[in-house]
Amino acid sequence: MHRNAMLKLVEWKNAATRKPLVVNGARQVGKTWLVTEFARLHFDACAHVVFLDNEQAQRIFTDSLDPGRLLMLIGALTGTNPADGKTLVFLDEIQECPRAISALKLFNEQTPHVPIIAAGSLLGVALNRNETHGLSGTDHRASWPVGKVNYLDLYPLTFGEFVRAVATPQLADLVENASHEMRDALEEEMRSLLSQYMYVGGMPEAVQSYASDHSFADVRRIQDELLRGYEHDFTKHVDSALMTQRIRETWHSVPSQLATESDLKRFTFASIKAGARGRDYRDAISWLTDAGLVIRVPRISKPGIPLKGYADSSYFKLYLLDVGLLGAATHLDATVLLDGNRQFAEYKGAYAEQFVCQQLLSLCGQAPYYWSADGKENKGEIDFVIEQDAKPLPIEVKAASNVAGHSLARFCEAYRIDRALRFSMLPYKEQDWLTNVPLYSIQGAL
Repeated sequence: MHRNAMLKLVEWKNAATRKPLVVNGARQVGKTWLVTEFARLHFDACAHVVFLDNEQAQRIFTDSLDPGRLLMLIGALTGTNPADGKTLVFLDEIQECPRAISALKLFNEQTPHVPIIAAGSLLGVALNRNETHGLSGTDHRASWPVGKVNYLDLYPLTFGEFVRAVATPQLADLVENASHEMRDALEEEMRSLLSQYMYVGGMPEAVQSYASDHSFADVRRIQDELLRGYEHDFTKHVDSALMTQRIRETWHSVPSQLATESDLKRFTFASIKAGARGRDYRDAISWLTDAGLVIRVPRISKPGIPLKGYADSSYFKLYLLDVGLLGAATHLDATVLLDGNRQFAEYKGAYAEQFVCQQLLSLCGQAPYYWSADGKENKGEIDFVIEQDAKPLPIEVKAASNVAGHSLARFCEAYRIDRALRFSMLPYKEQDWLTNVPLYSIQGAL
């Protein structure tokens, strides 16, 4: 399976100022496969240490964090020579061993020639815990090695990566590198592949299964198992039964709120359940965000640069990490794929917005924002706003070929913005300030 992140790993390996690399991402997005495949292709050996349910590996880090000592013990545990510079040291599920996180600082300072990658599925959750209990029964806190590590965030497969896995390299090259005119020349094929991606999504196991036998039933079974596994994590990694319940309620509410027809598309606490209040559920949202299971899209009050400076934390939208999992959570039937654009009309464009949101996150490396008017005298909403070339770039998402609406034009006129994108099912077309881009051409537009 081809992952674009492999190129980033090669760049990291060859960097003159390389530091230990932290690969972060939700569970089952392919972190372990990516790093072990990278080691197979570019190193003589891999010292793979998995901390999950491995007391022997965790015990290595309970005493001195001297890098020489740690490398010797890692070598003995894995049957490798980690100090030779030709062996990749891979510390997997590092969130389970906070002292290993602390050791990254010393590795960077004292053994910079040793290539080290750390990966974690619930790394953000672990680092935000107040306390983590070590093997000795004493309390430890992870000392994050600020300024001493590099970072790589891994997400589900992009549409281009999906096409490369299930179709041909030539079609994938069209999606990722060709001109819009060339993609539109194969519009029917592009639409078909987009429909498949809307159902299968980008979770590696689901994509691999679909590439092997093109069975939607097998894909849905895998997606359902992933959803159940994530819910199991709520219980396993959260000590409070009440917090576990709130995380689960919030998790279940995200798909239903995405599917709600409303002029105001922000996530609302009252929609979680009757009487729900923000102060009771904010921590649940933070947990899901830290775990990489939801994408939080904050509202901005105006499209100023940097956008982060104009974010309003009181209002936000939530999306799932993957469009295929959204379909599984909402029980999308595979037969809608036989009905042309119908899948984009289901749930009033929720799948189209989810698709665009996760592509923006993967391709741009950061979650987008959205804008909405104050709702008193003015109304209107822009689905997403990102920064590009030090300017705000507003993005409108339309689920089908009907692109009627005036919010985008009014927004651009009010804030004197000279470029905007609309993703829809219409062919590529440039119209002065507005460029219409087919959903399947999103990668070529960013």
